[in-house]
Amino acid sequence: MPARRKARKRALDVLYEADLRDRNIAKTLSEYVERLEYPRPEHLPYAVSLVEGVSAHLDRIDELIASYAEGWTIDRMPVVDRNLARIAVYELLYVEDVDDPVAITEAVELAKELSTDDSPRFLNGILGRIADYAH
Repeated sequence: MPARRKARKRALDVLYEADLRDRNIAKTLSEYVERLEYPRPEHLPYAVSLVEGVSAHLDRIDELIASYAEGWTIDRMPVVDRNLARIAVYELLYVEDVDDPVAITEAVELAKELSTDDSPRFLNGILGRIADYAH
Protein backbone atom coordinates (compact mmCIF):
# COMPACT_ATOMS: atom_id res chain seq x y z
CA MET A 1 0.00 0.00 0.00
CA PRO A 2 1.46 3.39 -0.98
CA ALA A 3 2.53 5.68 1.88
CA ARG A 4 -0.14 8.31 1.28
CA ARG A 5 -2.87 5.65 1.17
CA LYS A 6 -1.59 4.35 4.51
CA ALA A 7 -1.71 7.92 5.82
CA ARG A 8 -5.29 8.33 4.60
CA LYS A 9 -6.24 5.03 6.25
CA ARG A 10 -4.73 6.20 9.55
CA ALA A 11 -6.50 9.55 9.25
CA LEU A 12 -9.73 7.65 8.63
CA ASP A 13 -9.14 5.55 11.75
CA VAL A 14 -8.83 8.68 13.90
CA LEU A 15 -11.76 10.53 12.32
CA TYR A 16 -13.92 7.40 12.48
CA GLU A 17 -13.16 6.92 16.18
CA ALA A 18 -13.86 10.58 17.01
CA ASP A 19 -17.07 10.56 14.96
CA LEU A 20 -18.40 7.26 16.31
CA ARG A 21 -17.73 8.23 19.92
CA ASP A 22 -18.73 11.88 19.41
CA ARG A 23 -15.35 12.99 20.75
CA ASN A 24 -13.03 15.90 20.09
CA ILE A 25 -10.92 15.20 16.98
CA ALA A 26 -7.71 16.77 18.34
CA LYS A 27 -7.92 14.80 21.60
CA THR A 28 -8.66 11.58 19.70
CA LEU A 29 -5.67 12.25 17.43
CA SER A 30 -3.25 12.86 20.29
CA GLU A 31 -4.40 9.68 22.07
CA TYR A 32 -4.06 7.73 18.81
CA VAL A 33 -0.51 8.97 18.25
CA GLU A 34 0.43 8.20 21.87
CA ARG A 35 -0.68 4.57 21.38
CA LEU A 36 1.65 4.07 18.40
CA GLU A 37 4.84 2.15 19.01
CA TYR A 38 8.25 3.41 17.98
CA PRO A 39 9.54 3.69 15.37
CA ARG A 40 6.49 5.53 14.16
CA PRO A 41 5.56 5.12 10.49
CA GLU A 42 7.08 7.53 7.98
CA HIS A 43 3.62 8.43 6.68
CA LEU A 44 2.39 9.55 10.11
CA PRO A 45 3.02 13.30 9.54
CA TYR A 46 0.74 13.28 6.48
CA ALA A 47 -1.94 11.39 8.42
CA VAL A 48 -1.72 13.94 11.23
CA SER A 49 -1.91 16.83 8.74
CA LEU A 50 -5.05 15.30 7.19
CA VAL A 51 -6.79 14.91 10.55
CA GLU A 52 -5.79 18.40 11.69
CA GLY A 53 -6.87 19.86 8.35
CA VAL A 54 -10.26 18.15 8.40
CA SER A 55 -10.74 19.29 11.99
CA ALA A 56 -9.79 22.90 11.20
CA HIS A 57 -12.14 23.10 8.20
CA LEU A 58 -14.86 20.67 9.34
CA ASP A 59 -17.79 23.07 9.10
CA ARG A 60 -16.94 24.12 5.53
CA ILE A 61 -16.18 20.53 4.47
CA ASP A 62 -19.44 19.20 5.93
CA GLU A 63 -21.38 22.07 4.36
CA LEU A 64 -20.02 21.13 0.92
CA ILE A 65 -20.63 17.41 1.40
CA ALA A 66 -24.19 18.04 2.57
CA SER A 67 -24.98 20.34 -0.34
CA TYR A 68 -23.61 17.91 -2.96
CA ALA A 69 -24.91 14.66 -1.44
CA GLU A 70 -28.26 14.72 -3.17
CA GLY A 71 -30.90 13.12 -0.99
CA TRP A 72 -28.50 12.41 1.88
CA THR A 73 -27.80 14.27 5.09
CA ILE A 74 -24.34 14.03 6.65
CA ASP A 75 -25.84 12.14 9.61
CA ARG A 76 -27.45 9.49 7.39
CA MET A 77 -24.20 8.61 5.63
CA PRO A 78 -22.27 5.60 6.85
CA VAL A 79 -19.55 6.78 9.26
CA VAL A 80 -16.78 5.42 7.01
CA ASP A 81 -18.15 7.18 3.92
CA ARG A 82 -18.67 10.47 5.74
CA ASN A 83 -15.08 10.51 6.95
CA LEU A 84 -13.57 9.35 3.65
CA ALA A 85 -15.48 12.20 2.01
CA ARG A 86 -14.13 14.63 4.61
CA ILE A 87 -10.52 13.58 3.94
CA ALA A 88 -10.98 13.80 0.16
CA VAL A 89 -12.72 17.18 0.29
CA TYR A 90 -9.93 18.51 2.50
CA GLU A 91 -7.40 17.33 -0.08
CA LEU A 92 -9.45 18.76 -2.96
CA LEU A 93 -9.68 22.19 -1.39
CA TYR A 94 -6.57 22.63 0.71
CA VAL A 95 -3.73 20.29 -0.36
CA GLU A 96 -1.96 21.75 -3.37
CA ASP A 97 0.28 18.77 -4.19
CA VAL A 98 -2.56 16.22 -4.49
CA ASP A 99 -4.34 16.22 -7.85
CA ASP A 100 -8.13 16.08 -7.72
CA PRO A 101 -8.39 12.69 -9.49
CA VAL A 102 -5.92 11.22 -6.98
CA ALA A 103 -7.89 12.47 -3.96
CA ILE A 104 -11.11 11.05 -5.43
CA THR A 105 -9.56 7.72 -6.47
CA GLU A 106 -7.98 7.22 -3.06
CA ALA A 107 -11.33 7.76 -1.30
CA VAL A 108 -13.05 5.37 -3.72
CA GLU A 109 -10.35 2.70 -3.28
CA LEU A 110 -10.56 2.88 0.51
CA ALA A 111 -14.36 2.71 0.28
CA LYS A 112 -14.04 -0.50 -1.79
CA GLU A 113 -11.98 -2.03 1.02
CA LEU A 114 -13.81 -0.68 4.04
CA SER A 115 -17.41 0.22 3.26
CA THR A 116 -20.55 -0.93 1.45
CA ASP A 117 -20.84 -2.02 -2.18
CA ASP A 118 -22.62 1.26 -3.01
CA SER A 119 -20.07 3.48 -1.28
CA PRO A 120 -17.45 3.77 -4.06
CA ARG A 121 -20.00 5.01 -6.60
CA PHE A 122 -21.65 7.29 -4.03
CA LEU A 123 -18.32 8.89 -3.04
CA ASN A 124 -17.14 9.18 -6.63
CA GLY A 125 -20.30 11.14 -7.52
CA ILE A 126 -20.19 13.54 -4.58
CA LEU A 127 -16.44 14.14 -4.81
CA GLY A 128 -16.57 14.64 -8.58
CA ARG A 129 -19.24 17.32 -8.18
CA ILE A 130 -17.28 19.03 -5.39
CA ALA A 131 -14.08 18.96 -7.48
CA ASP A 132 -15.98 20.59 -10.37
CA TYR A 133 -17.26 23.25 -7.99
CA ALA A 134 -13.87 23.86 -6.40
CA HIS A 135 -12.06 24.54 -9.67
